[in-house]
This record gives sequence, structure tokens and C-alpha cells, in this order.
Amino acid sequence: MTFVKATAPSDQEAATPPPEGPGLAPVPWRPVSLTAAAMTVCLLVLATRHGYHVDELYTRAASRHLAWGYVDQPPLVALVAKAEMAVFGDNLFGFRVVPALLASLAVLLAPLIARELGGGSRAQTLAGFMAFASGLVMYTGHIMGTNNWDELSWITVTWLLIRMVRTRDTRLWWAIGVVVGVGLTAKYLLVLLLLCLGAGLLVFGPRRVFRTWRFPASVGVAVVIASPVLIWQITHGMPQLEMSAALSKALDSLSRSTFVPMQLLLIGFFLNPVWIAGLVALLRRPEWRAYRFVGWSYPLMVVVLLIVGGQGAYTTALQYVLLAAGAVVVDRWARSAKRLGVIGGLTALNAVSSAILLLPTLPINVYAGNPVLSGMAIVQFDQVGWPEMTRQVGAVYRSLPTDEQAHTVIYGNHYGQAGAIDRWGPEYGLPKAYSGHNSYADFGVPGEDKTTVIAIGVDPKRFGALFASCEPRGAYENDLPVSDDGQKFLVCRGPLKPWPHLWEQLRWIGFQCPYTAEAITAESAKGCD
Repeated sequence: MTFVKATAPSDQEAATPPPEGPGLAPVPWRPVSLTAAAMTVCLLVLATRHGYHVDELYTRAASRHLAWGYVDQPPLVALVAKAEMAVFGDNLFGFRVVPALLASLAVLLAPLIARELGGGSRAQTLAGFMAFASGLVMYTGHIMGTNNWDELSWITVTWLLIRMVRTRDTRLWWAIGVVVGVGLTAKYLLVLLLLCLGAGLLVFGPRRVFRTWRFPASVGVAVVIASPVLIWQITHGMPQLEMSAALSKALDSLSRSTFVPMQLLLIGFFLNPVWIAGLVALLRRPEWRAYRFVGWSYPLMVVVLLIVGGQGAYTTALQYVLLAAGAVVVDRWARSAKRLGVIGGLTALNAVSSAILLLPTLPINVYAGNPVLSGMAIVQFDQVGWPEMTRQVGAVYRSLPTDEQAHTVIYGNHYGQAGAIDRWGPEYGLPKAYSGHNSYADFGVPGEDKTTVIAIGVDPKRFGALFASCEPRGAYENDLPVSDDGQKFLVCRGPLKPWPHLWEQLRWIGFQCPYTAEAITAESAKGCD
């Protein structure tokens, strides 16, 4: 007789969910799709209120100077902006179509995450509604920038990992490789998520997901897709590292003081209990033991960001995943009509409050006149005042002698100022704008026949040392609390060196502090006050 020794399954095997079976609830596509479509419609309805965000003015300029990389970001967003303007024309509505569409995809992913965690049709529908009401989707869906693609790639990668753990289908590594590769062409911050999720898997399991040839193959796929971007960074001296150091220096004090408030703000005040419930459940529920790595990724990321002085907003996409998990938790809690009404009320309040703070739902004067809104809805003021600044620069330009105007250029100390002149300058007959800030410095250098400069927001002493003479010409004035209010205008004549030589002294990588003219670089002694 042959005896076979029975062996108990390992902890890792015991924690592994079974493959997909008939018990998995179907996706309620009708309410979920309608919610996602409603997100896009709302964003497009509000797309042209207020105006271009300061970063959008930079992206618009970058789209006219396509490259494999930029000092402060990869090339995908500029390429998409180029395509949008080719299809819709050079207008704000067309510029924001893609962000609105990407937001709808983010809304669709929340129910899919809830489904992978065992959520039924109602839990998935709740996840969709809460995703619609979250500040993350509203903010990234409204403004064209790197966050659109970055947040979507974070959410997608986490969903695919959860699905792979549940189904044991390691072929999903291929999809993860593609998403990571594309995500890295939009923003390098995706590496932070990968490190935290990877550490969570190594420590808490299931580690078997790495024991397949498809894992290194997916890494190869990601590297191949992102290789042009990585090669550009390497061949240009890794300017992203200098940019990251400058941001850390500039925003260190602000990041640390606002870290906790940002954790509570960007998903939304009224949905904080839901994502926190999702976090606790991922850490404690026995049936979710295999997904514990997702829960532990969040506190790990918080610790890393606090150590390096990173911004609190960087965790928001992971909190969004926790929100989807929380929808499963509250669905089981809300068994009575009263409790369901509480959840519905909190979701509605979150949608209204997030829309007021992050979307241009109110007239700009209302934001400016309310002490609470003026302090919390700062993003609103980054989207106004640029045409007025251009008009005032135009007045300085027209005050110059006619023969001198032909030899005049505009210089913006930061890319938003130059981008505004580039967008509205032709309406006032203004010449081309230049800036030494980040990659705007690579968008052009004034010709040798340009002997007069109207400078905006520069350091008079440092900038003036490069010219034979400089004279103040007033300052930008705006009744709204815009960050460039009070920036001084300077008219300088007679560059002391050829422009290419001056450009090496004017080029800078970093961040200009809001409401001041202080430019912070990696070498600065202090950050923004």
C-alpha cells in the first residue's frame, strides 16, 4: 500500500482567491455607462468657463515644439494637445475634450475594481456614483495636463494587478506592461506606485505573481514603449531629477503643512469615510487577504512622501482605488433604505462640494469675494487673468517708439507668462514671447536684431545686469487674487552679449512661487514662503 503524505497549503496559497467563476456579479453596464457619460458631458459643459490654466498655456506652447521629452515632463501630453488642435482647432473647448473622455474611463474603472473585490451590481453602481462625485476625476478631467494620463494609469495598473491576483491569469502582465509604458510617456510619478505595490506584494504576497516569465517580459514591454523618453532624459543629463529637486525645495514647507488636508480634500470631504473603510477592510478582512498588498501600499506611500517632502496629492489615485473598495464595504452596511439614503446624501454632497472647489461652477467674482472659497479654490484663479495681463503688456509695447517695436520681444520669467503672450499676443499685435523657464527655453531664442525686451516678473537686478539699460514700466494689476498680480514690467535695451550667450544665463529649471517673483531652483537656499 502506498501512503501519500498530506500537506497543508501554504499561507500564500490559502490567501489566493479561486479563478473567476459563476459567482462573480455581472457589471451593471447601463447605470455605470450613463454615469461615465454624464461625467464627460458635465466636464465639457464647463470646459470653456474661466479660461486656460497656467500649465495648459505651457502645454499648448509645447505642442508646437514636439520633442521626445521636456525638462519637466514626458512628451505624451504635448503630442495629444497637438492632435486636439489639429482636430478641433486652437480653442479651449477642443483642448479639454481628451481630459473629459479620460475622466469617463476613470469612472468606469471604479465599478470594475469593486467587482474584482466581490462587489455585486449595487456595489458596482455605488462605486460609479462615488467616482463621479470624487474630486480626483473632476480635477483631472477638467484641465489638460500630465495628471490626466498619470491618474488613469495608476488606477488601471492597480485594477489589473487585483484582477491577476484573483484570476491567477499572469497573461495580464502584458497589459500591465503596456499601461506602464504609456503611463511613463506622460509622467514619471508612476514609478512611485510601482515601487509601493511591488513592495506590498513582496512583503504580504501573493509573491507567486512574480514567478512567471511574463513578469520580466512585461518589464521589457514597458521599457521598449518608454525607451524614447528614457533615452531623451539620459542624453540631456536627466533634467527631471533637477526639476524634482527644485519642486521639493520650493514646496517643502507647503507640502508638509498641507499633507494631511490634501489627503482629505481631493477625494472629497464627504467620501472620506468610504475610502478609509476600504483601506481598513483591505488590511483586515480575511476574504481580502490576497489583496492586502493594495491596502499596505497606501501607508507605505505616505511614509515615503513624508520623508522626501512629496506632495499630499500624489496619493490620490491610490485613494481612488480604496474608494472603490469602500463602495463594497458600504454596500454591505447599507441594507436599509435609511442607510442607503445616508450614502446617497453623502455622495451628492461630495459631488457638489468638489464641483464648487475644483470646477468653474461659480462666477469667478464669487470665488474671489468669499474668504473660504478664495483660500481653498486656488485652482480657479490659475485659469483667469491671462488675457488681461497680455493686454497690459500690449499697452507697454505700444508706448514704445514705432521703429523700436520692430526690434522688441517679450520675455516671461515663467512659462505661464510667455504662454499667455503666445496665446493672446496676436490679438494685440505683440511680437513673439520667450522664456528661459524649463523647456520653454528650448522653444526659441531671440534673433540678433532684437535689442529691446519687455520683461515680466523678472529679478530687476539679475536681469538688468545683462543689458545696457533697464527701466520699470509699471506692474500687472488685477482685482482678482491671481498669482501674478503685482508682477513688474521692465523694458531693457542693448543686450551686452549675443542672445545665445545670454540664454545660458537666463535658462533655469524650477518653480516660480505663487504671488511672488521668486524663482526656486535646486540650488536655492530656501523654498517658497
